[in-house]
Amino acid sequence: MDRFLIFHGWGGSDYPHWQSWLAGELAKNYGTVSFPLIHSPHHPNRKKWMSQFKKHLKEFKPTTVICHSLACTVWFALCEEEEIDEVERLLLVSPPGLNTDIELLKTFFPSHLPKKLFAKEAKVVVSTNDPYLTLEEAHNMQKRLGVDMLILENAGHINEKSGYGEWPWVLEWAKRDSETI
Repeated sequence: MDRFLIFHGWGGSDYPHWQSWLAGELAKNYGTVSFPLIHSPHHPNRKKWMSQFKKHLKEFKPTTVICHSLACTVWFALCEEEEIDEVERLLLVSPPGLNTDIELLKTFFPSHLPKKLFAKEAKVVVSTNDPYLTLEEAHNMQKRLGVDMLILENAGHINEKSGYGEWPWVLEWAKRDSETI
């Protein structure tokens, strides 16, 4: 049985964000899902976030990890440390560019792409108009990571502000029901 661990990004992913919707949908059928609130989501600290991610990974032992935004950056950093266990599936949604220059997030950047993602299967989902990642950066990231990529047209940062509350595709991907994965 799959064990889903969902990591939010900067500011959290409260309802109506697709991550909170997904956690609820997965739990409806007694799915095993953890969607923890990471310390100080509006004023994140890299060291504290990495520590909390490690704790949740160790205690929950997920088969599937789903990261949004800044959580993708933290996942990359964890992979660089090579101190985490491999998961079956990994979904990285709206990863920011490696050199994001937002003052509040300066402890997270610049970031680096790891040599290994610690996942047997991984997919990146990006948008053609994400304010934090250009399409050129996304293609470079995909190529260097060697993963599949889904490109959404004009989906912004793929959050509730850009219309991603209910998101059937991500539920299908998580439940392995989609023939288009």
